[in-house]
Amino acid sequence: MAPVRSSDDGSGPAKRAGRAVGRALHLPITGTARGIRRATHAHGAGESGLGRLIELHAINGAGDVMITVALASTVFFSVPTDEARGRVALYLAITMAPFTVLAPVIGPLLDRLPHGRRAAMAAAMLARALLALMMSGAVATGGLELYPAALGVLVASKAYGVVRSAVVPRLLPPKFSLVKANSRVTLAGLLATGAAAPVAAGLHTIGPPWPLYGACVIFVWGTFAAFSLPPKVDDAKGESRARLSTHEAHSRRPGLRTVSPSVLCGLLANAAMRMLSGFLIFFLAFLLREHPLAGQSAAVSLGIVGVSAGVGNACGTAAGAWLRARAPEVIIAAVLSMTLGVAVLAAVFFSGPLVAVLGATAGFCQALAKLSLDAMIQRDVPEAVRTSAFARSETLLQMAWVLGGAIGIVLPLNGVLGMSVAAAIVALGTTMALRGLIAAPPWPPPVLPTAPRGLTRGPSGRTPRGPGRPDARGRPG
Repeated sequence: MAPVRSSDDGSGPAKRAGRAVGRALHLPITGTARGIRRATHAHGAGESGLGRLIELHAINGAGDVMITVALASTVFFSVPTDEARGRVALYLAITMAPFTVLAPVIGPLLDRLPHGRRAAMAAAMLARALLALMMSGAVATGGLELYPAALGVLVASKAYGVVRSAVVPRLLPPKFSLVKANSRVTLAGLLATGAAAPVAAGLHTIGPPWPLYGACVIFVWGTFAAFSLPPKVDDAKGESRARLSTHEAHSRRPGLRTVSPSVLCGLLANAAMRMLSGFLIFFLAFLLREHPLAGQSAAVSLGIVGVSAGVGNACGTAAGAWLRARAPEVIIAAVLSMTLGVAVLAAVFFSGPLVAVLGATAGFCQALAKLSLDAMIQRDVPEAVRTSAFARSETLLQMAWVLGGAIGIVLPLNGVLGMSVAAAIVALGTTMALRGLIAAPPWPPPVLPTAPRGLTRGPSGRTPRGPGRPDARGRPG
């Protein structure tokens, strides 16, 4: 007689069923993880280290949205409109105003730490993890101790952003443009933000501190992920510092203004778009709470406009890779002109749908304008100071966002007035974009005649003979 197979045996039916159930539960997680890893490491991004930066930025976006949900529920949604305006104004006074003073210091300070970029990103992650724990005790009451911690989170978040912008050029895969690399990094952050937002809302139903607990776990994960970046991130060979401008006419150190006027105009145009973003976030948050869209609640109205802006931003980021070969000055001028047209329409024919369209347009155009600015810096700023230029430009853009948010807080809740102010902000940026377009080099670049093999053309277009090279008459050079 054949022996009876025991269920304790590795080949028994109970064991096989257990393994099948384990695989069924394990497959969605591992399959999703493998799919994300394939997407982030595609086209050489895995070999260059860009894939790890993409994943790190996704972690950063997920953690930031957890803290945003926790603060919004305390500072904004839990109190009446008039009290909410006071709380948000207090939030700006305690967090944004000091940040405006600290922001110009972040770039130069990080500029002095070129050999510790991984440590700086890890420190920014760890600082937010600890600050999230500190805020968890005060988030339910909304006490004043919440705001200094929120300032620390804001400074750490912007410091991470500056370092991340400086790191991207070091991790470019072969045949990758900076526009495409930034598109991938930014898109990963947006997707992670969209995925983590409902999770944060679900944690908030358990209790106000729970989104902050989730943020702490995510940022601790990001602390270790920052050290997984390749060591070449900390290599600063051949780099020097850049300035936004120079006051000495004989200065030989290149800055954004001295290198190319179109870069400075593009930076100011992007600052206008970032100011518009901050303005719309704060102004529409209170306007739609007081005057929601027709037939919708205040929360749904805010959700519609927020989702419109997020979808527009994601679409603009995805379109950046397709437009990477176009003239960046043309793109900036085109997107700001389009935003100006929509803002004027929203001011003249103010309505809920037009506000949602303006939010989507602003998100789409801001993403394309920022990617085009990155391409201009890559093209016109020398490699020796390009990394520093990214740090300085990002600091200025963050300050513009703070200024726009402050304007949105103090402005009366009048839709026509608000959209008129938005149109005025974009008009200033459009003026700078058109000036940059006029000062831009011709596109496509002119193709010079090819020199004979072994010869190079000098700045005058003539072919120098070089030492030891005979001229047309056979005489030695």
